[in-house]
Amino acid sequence: MAIFSVYVVNKAGGLIYQLDSYAPRAEAEKTFSYPLDLLLKLHDERVLVAFGQRDGIRGGLGSGRGRGVGRAPVLRKWVGCRCGAGGKGVVSGPLSPRRNPGAAASLTISFTSAVGHAVLAINGMDVNGKYTADGKEVLEYLGNPANYPVSIRFGRPRLTSNEKLMLASMFHSLFAIGSQLSPEQGSSGIEMLETDTFKLHCYQTLTGIKFVVLADPRQAGIDSLLRKIYEIYSDFALKNPFYSLEMPIRCELFDQNLKLALEVAEKAGTFGPGS
Repeated sequence: MAIFSVYVVNKAGGLIYQLDSYAPRAEAEKTFSYPLDLLLKLHDERVLVAFGQRDGIRGGLGSGRGRGVGRAPVLRKWVGCRCGAGGKGVVSGPLSPRRNPGAAASLTISFTSAVGHAVLAINGMDVNGKYTADGKEVLEYLGNPANYPVSIRFGRPRLTSNEKLMLASMFHSLFAIGSQLSPEQGSSGIEMLETDTFKLHCYQTLTGIKFVVLADPRQAGIDSLLRKIYEIYSDFALKNPFYSLEMPIRCELFDQNLKLALEVAEKAGTFGPGS
């Protein structure tokens, strides 16, 4: 069991604190011959697997345009909107659905996003963005048949600072939408999102500050942990005379006590009175 990360979002949707507590990185290193049976593309200054799957290495960029290396597949599946009820809606093309006259007002939108593996190293040489540590461009190097066979290490890419800011803002908007969709007034908004690999837990204070924890689905005591984080925020951020409300939290005591609280939660799972 593990607690992956902690986010603190202000009432305007801005990310004011983020801590990665535990980030598992499932990596795979394979030797390839030319041509690659995986399609690699440059996305946000990182070389990602756009399409294909081999030995646990997956692609996740869809079929968008851009420079790439590898065998490009022919995709005939529309990516866009699907409207309808009971599977009766018709997909006519990107963002231009034909609606079933008797369909309910439900909408599913597919976004192409970077969810696949990234190139982390080539022949033992680490990759930073689109270049290797010795300055070679990754796609150019892998596009040259003379460089094969080649050993490539793949892994899931870490979120950049800009991506974390964007995700915090998106969750803030989803939280507000969730409150408005509630059939009852006074909804607390999103308190938990569950996937097969993690759970997202959220606690919003009366002043609108959101504390978000991403944890293993089996991790217990998260509700108590969220309130403990709020207590630490009150003691070491709000009581700090140099801290300004709604601004990024840069306090060593806050960092130390938060890390300690996460360690206790991972080992014990709960917080007792007076902890």
